[in-house]
Amino acid sequence: MADSRPVFFFDIDNCLYPKSKKVHDHMTILIDAYFMKHLELDQEEAYRLHMEYYKTYGLAIEGLVRHHKIDPLEYNRQVDDALPLDDIIHPDPQLRKMLEDLDTTKVKPWLFTNAYSTHGKRVVKLLHVEDLFEGMTFCDYGKSPMICKPHPEMFEKAIKEAGAGEAKNCWFVDDSALNCMKAEELGWTTVHLVEEGEPLPAVKPCKYQVRHLDELRTLFPQFFKSS
Repeated sequence: MADSRPVFFFDIDNCLYPKSKKVHDHMTILIDAYFMKHLELDQEEAYRLHMEYYKTYGLAIEGLVRHHKIDPLEYNRQVDDALPLDDIIHPDPQLRKMLEDLDTTKVKPWLFTNAYSTHGKRVVKLLHVEDLFEGMTFCDYGKSPMICKPHPEMFEKAIKEAGAGEAKNCWFVDDSALNCMKAEELGWTTVHLVEEGEPLPAVKPCKYQVRHLDELRTLFPQFFKSS
């Protein structure tokens, strides 16, 4: 019998754990160091180019691969896999409880990240929620061309890998306004997570906006055992 459950896609970084953990700050330091070393740039120029690629492509690594032919898997080893996550990310009982309360007879929980698989798996393991997702769609750094959110092809890849069938069967939460805007444009039911204390965007990128993942219970009670 075909699996007809809708899929709830969860972004990982700055979504399953708070942005206030400042993992991105650690990552920025390592990315800039990579730019300085491999492109022989000073710190200011490294940061400028890093930001330019991030804004243009959604990921600094995509600009590096497109314009400088770097080895993306080596980049992953020197940046994402070098992050001191063991010191920053710890088990989150509240997150675990929320995910355990998802009624998996009615919805399929799925990870959807622009990171490579090693980083994604490492984060959910440290959070102690790796057993609560049925799969993960990640940015495959080993493939060319590299496809990541917000490219429509990445959303198509997620639908295929998660067995969602079509956009109307997709629910999605992400902290990136750009990713949320594209998902909603493609017909996904989309939730923009803006952490408490962070400024709300001037223009809402999608219909739903939350400060905490727990608010998903109120928005979509049909997917939870208890609300």
